[in-house]
Amino acid sequence: MPTRVYMHTLGCPKNRVDSEVMLGTLAEAGYRLVQDPEKAEIVVVNTCGFIESAKVESVDAIVELAELKRSGRCRKLVVTGCLVQRHAEELARALPEVDHFLGTGAYADVARIVSDAQAKRLVVPDPDFVHSARTPRVSSLPAHTAYLKIAEGCDNACAFCIIPKLRGPQRSRPIDDVVAEAEGLARQGTLELSLVAQDLTAWGNDLPGRPRLHALLRALARVDGIRWIRCHYAYPRDVPDALLAAIAEEPKVVKYLDMPLQHSSDRLLRAMKRGRDSAFLRELVARLRREVPGIALRTSLIVGLPGETEADFEDLLAFVEESRFERLGVFEFSPEEGTPAATMARQVPARVKRARFERVMELQQGISRAHQ
Repeated sequence: MPTRVYMHTLGCPKNRVDSEVMLGTLAEAGYRLVQDPEKAEIVVVNTCGFIESAKVESVDAIVELAELKRSGRCRKLVVTGCLVQRHAEELARALPEVDHFLGTGAYADVARIVSDAQAKRLVVPDPDFVHSARTPRVSSLPAHTAYLKIAEGCDNACAFCIIPKLRGPQRSRPIDDVVAEAEGLARQGTLELSLVAQDLTAWGNDLPGRPRLHALLRALARVDGIRWIRCHYAYPRDVPDALLAAIAEEPKVVKYLDMPLQHSSDRLLRAMKRGRDSAFLRELVARLRREVPGIALRTSLIVGLPGETEADFEDLLAFVEESRFERLGVFEFSPEEGTPAATMARQVPARVKRARFERVMELQQGISRAHQ
């Protein structure tokens, strides 16, 4: 019988795509994919290392699944993803039950590594991998929908974020390659594409001719069989009129945008190194509502960045109230080692961060209900 593999994925949709690529590579090599970890000879845990709570969740999952080496059929436990890219050597010392640790640049090698009795335990190359339309991939979502990762890595330098160190610089996929994958997904029955990247609006900046996101959207809208296209993780620094026109004019492009704005205080936006001020963000929200009638906006915010005063926070509450986002998520600032914000003065106490989180979410609950 083929060797059975179980994949456990944590973190964001971009991580899910990575898991699907690893599953495709394993399936092409002859491994059988199973939904029950207790039936698997190979267990793979694809981790998240973005913030402290995600790291704890990842380690808990590894420890729990490691029990299958004692009580189940598991012969090899493989840990991959951002947490490995960030803390490979520490994880290797703390988790002797894990057979292999693979960084974010090693996904294409997973089948070779698990089949090689002499393979290294730590395989953590530079984070330079990006899949293409030719890369095997097995969907883990219902047949009608799929994430389409159009770029890997990030060139931004946000003070609170470790992602560029885990994923490397931006590497955009060319239009023809993204369209080819979309066509393949459509042939498999996919109706809805959700475009994801670390920074969607920066897509193409590193490609010859510097194409922009609106050109990609219009090309994807021509793919037969695809009915809906959604945009996630659109960084707000550069949003040209041509992008708004593509969202407004293309029937297949859903009138929706997921754009993390993070804060409204100019002082904190500067500390975060976001590159734009509050006036720009407020005008951007107004432009989106004006140029794309009926658009639904989702954003994410951070409370408790070092130095955030009560006045800063009250400004944020006013911004949420006036912007009337259809959906909104909030992170409590997590001081991540290796980021400038981790060593900033005037760290905000945990209880204050939690109280501010709850106040924003309470306000947003009323706004979301009003949109229904």
